[in-house]
Amino acid sequence: MSEWRNWAGDQVCRPAAMVAPASRGELARVVASADKVRVAGAGHSFSDAVLTDGTLLSLERLDRVLDLDAASGQVRVEAGITLHALGERLAAHGLAFENLGDIDVQSIAGAMATGTHGTGARLANLSASVHSVELVLADGTIVEVDGGDDLLAARVSLGALGVVSAVTLQAVPAFTLEGVDAPVPLEATLDRLDELTAANQHFEFFTFPHSPLALTRTNNRTGAPPEPRGRARAYAEDIVLSNHAFAAFCLLGKARPGWIPALNRTMSRLAGSSRRVERSDRIFASPRRVRFNEMEYAIPRTHVAEAVRAVRALIDALALAVGFPLEVRFVAADDALLSPAGDRETGYVAVHMYRGMEWEPYFRAVEAIMDGYGGRPHWGKRHFQTAATLAPRYPGWTRFQAVRDRLDPGRKFTNAYVERVLGA
Repeated sequence: MSEWRNWAGDQVCRPAAMVAPASRGELARVVASADKVRVAGAGHSFSDAVLTDGTLLSLERLDRVLDLDAASGQVRVEAGITLHALGERLAAHGLAFENLGDIDVQSIAGAMATGTHGTGARLANLSASVHSVELVLADGTIVEVDGGDDLLAARVSLGALGVVSAVTLQAVPAFTLEGVDAPVPLEATLDRLDELTAANQHFEFFTFPHSPLALTRTNNRTGAPPEPRGRARAYAEDIVLSNHAFAAFCLLGKARPGWIPALNRTMSRLAGSSRRVERSDRIFASPRRVRFNEMEYAIPRTHVAEAVRAVRALIDALALAVGFPLEVRFVAADDALLSPAGDRETGYVAVHMYRGMEWEPYFRAVEAIMDGYGGRPHWGKRHFQTAATLAPRYPGWTRFQAVRDRLDPGRKFTNAYVERVLGA
C-alpha cells in the first residue's frame, strides 16, 4: 500500500488508492467510482486535512492554463497548477497575482481551499480573486460555480464540497516591488502598527522570542526597473543565509534548548537590512528548506499588538524552548463564508516549532490566547478547534453548511479532519 506524507513529514496516511488523473474527464470517472475522496495538493498543510484511507487524488497532472485574456486579466487554469508555475505564465503575458504569500509551491486549488494569504491591509486573501470554480461532484457530474453562496462557499471549502478541477481568477497588470527588510525595536513596531500597515502596500514582521527586535518587511510598488540578483547572490541570500544558517541555529537549539534565548537574540542581530527591486512574485516568495510545524490564527486587526505581547509573555512565563519567530501579517476583510478573514479587518499571528521538537503545549497555550480574541485558525495549519467551537466565529457558517448539504449530501469528500471541524 502506498504512503503519503506532507511537507513537514508528520502527517501520514496509507490510502486504499492513490490516483493522479491526466484529464478532467478521467478525474470525474475516478470520483464517481470511489467511496471516499480527498485531494492532496503540494502537501504544505500542517493539519490532517488530506489524510484518508479511501481514494487520495493528486491533481499534479492537471496543471494547464486553459485560457488567458491579457486585456481583462482573467485566467482559467486547471486546479493542479502551482502558484509558482502560474506566476511564470502570468509574467510572460504581462500579468501578476495582486498578492502572494511567502511560499509559492502550493497548488492553486489547495491554496484556495485553506484560505492561503499574503500580507497587505488593503488586500484580501488569494481566494478572493476567484471568479468561478469548476467542481466534480460525488456522482462525477461537473458543475461550474460562478455566483451566490455556492461560489462564496467554494472559495474556501476545505475540499468538502467536491473536487476542484478548474478555476477562473482575476490577475492584475505585472508590477515591480521594492522590498526592504530592516530590524526595528519591537515595541516601537507594535506601537506603530496602524501607521505601518497604512503607509505600506505590504507590511509584515517577524520577532524571535527573547529578542527586543522586530524584523520588518515592507514591499511597495515602484516604477523603477527590476534589478534581478545574480545566481551567486540569490543562492547566498536565499539558501545559505535564510536556510542553511538558520537550520544550523535550529539544530543547535534543539540539542541545547537552554541556549535558545541567546541564539534567538544572535539571529535577530545578524538579520541586518536589505533592499531588493524585482518582479512582484519573486519578491513575495522565497525558498523554505527548514522543516517545521505551524499554527496561525486570524484575529481582529485591532488586537494584534496585544496578542503578540501576550504570546511572548507566555513563552517567558512557561519557559518554552521556541527557536522560531512569530510571524505577523495583515489582510483586508473578504466575503468567503469560511474565510478566516471573513467580514473583518484581520491580522494573522503565526507560531512555529522546529521539526522534531515538542510543539503541542506551545500551540495549545497560544490557541487559548487567540480564543480570547475570537480567533479563527488557518485551515491548513495546526489547531485544536471543533465544529462546536468554530461555528459561532463564522457569520456564514450556516450558509456554508447548506451548500455542503446540497452539493455533497452523502459526505463523499470527508475525513476525520473535516468531520471534526465542520461536523459529520
